Amino acid sequence: MSALPVYRWRLAPDGLATRRQLRARGLRPGGQPVAAQLERPRRRRGPLVAYLYRIDLAKPVRPMTPSRAAALQRAMAARRTCPSCRRDAGYCIPPSLGMCVPCAYPNQQYKE
Repeated sequence: MSALPVYRWRLAPDGLATRRQLRARGLRPGGQPVAAQLERPRRRRGPLVAYLYRIDLAKPVRPMTPSRAAALQRAMAARRTCPSCRRDAGYCIPPSLGMCVPCAYPNQQYKE
């Protein structure tokens, strides 16, 4: 098992990027292994860790097809639909409640 190089926050060398930085450039890791990691120290807990990938090995982001867009739209509609009242809540149903807020707290008065 090989150890990854570890860099301090904001001190990563050129040519390496996080997933978000790759995405901002229109790239994705594309199956390559993690090249290094970035650590940001914290006072009372362990450090925050971000994995770095090589930019030269990154591949372009796959384009959004009409069928993928439709599948994403159906998935988001399912997250907004209350299982109790079957209405579109207009927001993603919180997993902690498992239903829309009016169904979870029926005795409360809500302004719509």
